[in-house]
Amino acid sequence: MTEPIVVAEGLRKSFGGTHALRGLDLAVPAGRVCGVLGPNGAGKTTLIRILATLADPDGGAARIAGHDVVRDADRVRALIGLAGQYAAVDEKLTGRGNLRMFGRLYHLSRADARRRADELLERFGLMEAADRQVAGYSGGMRRRLDLITSLILRPRVLFLDEPTTGLDPRSRNEIWDSVRDLVADGTTVLLTTQYLEEADRLADSIAVVDHGRVIAAGTPDELKGGIGDRLDVVLEDRALVGRAGTVLGALTGGEPETEPDTGRLSLPLAGTVRLADVVRELDRAGIDAADVSVRRPTLDEVFLRLTGKTKESVR
Repeated sequence: MTEPIVVAEGLRKSFGGTHALRGLDLAVPAGRVCGVLGPNGAGKTTLIRILATLADPDGGAARIAGHDVVRDADRVRALIGLAGQYAAVDEKLTGRGNLRMFGRLYHLSRADARRRADELLERFGLMEAADRQVAGYSGGMRRRLDLITSLILRPRVLFLDEPTTGLDPRSRNEIWDSVRDLVADGTTVLLTTQYLEEADRLADSIAVVDHGRVIAAGTPDELKGGIGDRLDVVLEDRALVGRAGTVLGALTGGEPETEPDTGRLSLPLAGTVRLADVVRELDRAGIDAADVSVRRPTLDEVFLRLTGKTKESVR
């Protein structure tokens, strides 16, 4: 079988007494988006730096398209692109000027750098702003320009570190569309993000990293399915939330999450419990429900279950 295009095997890395990676394993097939999620200090940034040849591991091995990231670092760099969390473009130059400059830094000829700059500006909807100074770009336009500077050499693997941080919803959707276009052309993307919705929308697979290891991996649906469905109940009388939590907790065996201000409860739903059972037990307790529903858990809830940390800890 063909080896995945990104492979990490037993990666270890320490900084003094801090163990950033503790035997991390990862495999990403070509042409896919892999979301790498984890709380602060989980090891995500260290993993990306090693895969992008910016740091050497203390142990283990990593390969990009079969090339070792340490022994074949020059070859690996020719195959990858990296867009960091903050735009790295020169605000005093125009968009076109930035791309031409990066093209020359990548050792393209002047003619090839000009040609490639125009191709990327056209493809990613920046041609109208091509000759404007970047200082006058919106946040979304800057992020798009920063993204396409990493595409000048047509990388087979692109590392995106929180590409939409601080962007408004419209700009975020534009970046998402750009990523989908890249993947449709065969680019493999490793994405770190603090927005779990972003990972849910973009990623074909997700690796949850904590304490320097991958603690769970799979498609978003597989990870959600792993913790089971959720029961959501909205009460007519908000004052009965505590009592309803006791009733439903006894019925399902789960620990309810309650919102006393809204009269809402949510808890894991055991496979043998039906909605009719829920309604019947609430009726027996004299509790009227305005709404009872079953839903798949969100990635936020998966993340909390796996790491014990809220989504605000994702960095």
